[in-house]
Amino acid sequence: MELIDFYPEIKPFKTFMLDVGNDHQIYVEQCGNPNGQPVIFLHGGPGGGCGENDRRFFDPDIYHIILLDQRGCGRSLPHGSLEHNETAFLIADIEAIRQKLNIDKWHVFGGSWGSTLSLVYAQTHPEAVISLALRGIFLARPQNAHWLFGGGGAAEIFPDYWQDYTNILTQYTDEVSIKAAYKVMTGTDQKAAMAVAKAWTLWELSTCTLLPNPEFIKEAEDEALCWTLARHESHYMVNNCFITPSQIIDNCHKIKHIPTIIVHGRYDIVCTMENAHTLIKHLPNAELVISQAAGHTSAELETRHHLIKATRKLAKHK
Repeated sequence: MELIDFYPEIKPFKTFMLDVGNDHQIYVEQCGNPNGQPVIFLHGGPGGGCGENDRRFFDPDIYHIILLDQRGCGRSLPHGSLEHNETAFLIADIEAIRQKLNIDKWHVFGGSWGSTLSLVYAQTHPEAVISLALRGIFLARPQNAHWLFGGGGAAEIFPDYWQDYTNILTQYTDEVSIKAAYKVMTGTDQKAAMAVAKAWTLWELSTCTLLPNPEFIKEAEDEALCWTLARHESHYMVNNCFITPSQIIDNCHKIKHIPTIIVHGRYDIVCTMENAHTLIKHLPNAELVISQAAGHTSAELETRHHLIKATRKLAKHK
């Protein structure tokens, strides 16, 4: 099978900052065809921000591609802010962008934490969603956070990487937990906070791919990314992602009519395939596509292939 890779690189035709209140300004960019089918791209993390390749899952002749950096991360301001940074605010920001751009309905595309936001957004505003393309499902339940950052199953699969992380964390706290890491990263000791943020990010990125990917892991050298990714993720996780543990599953009946394609890596250690398997039971009309030789990230070619096929297939829905 010949795998489909990214569409060619493109530049935004417009960018702007959207004031959403409480001192937050959201970076928004638009690419592709201004008169095309609108699609919103929701990045992962929380705290990850968008990259140039995130524009390239969509045919630029067909789609009006809209990307944003969620509160406090990427190019949004203030950088790193956790104040007024909760799931409900992020959902409101997405809807504010739709209204700002005078879009009636749009396709929604999200991976990892972006899949969580996509599902919660669609369940909150089902009338505004044409289709859902989702990758690496994260249902935002306490067991999902514990699996990766609480010493759960991921630590047993990558015990060496987990030891590297805990070696740094225990320099600043006696407890190995999400709550302890969050306390260090939001404390007054900036040196300790950054050290743990870097260790947290390196641990996560090291578990993202099926095979070691030095270029992907190199992102952990970006202090700005580490600062937002680790602090945002821990902020959301210690607060149960600001949703009830069963909220997404309980509200699946609201979106069962929306055309949905789910792409999940067979060997995803960050967000295990159990997430997707559980979700599909409650969305029987959705399509689950398994990347058989992939982990969590869309940096893996097979997953990119399936996601681009999904955006091509979902383009028939208008």
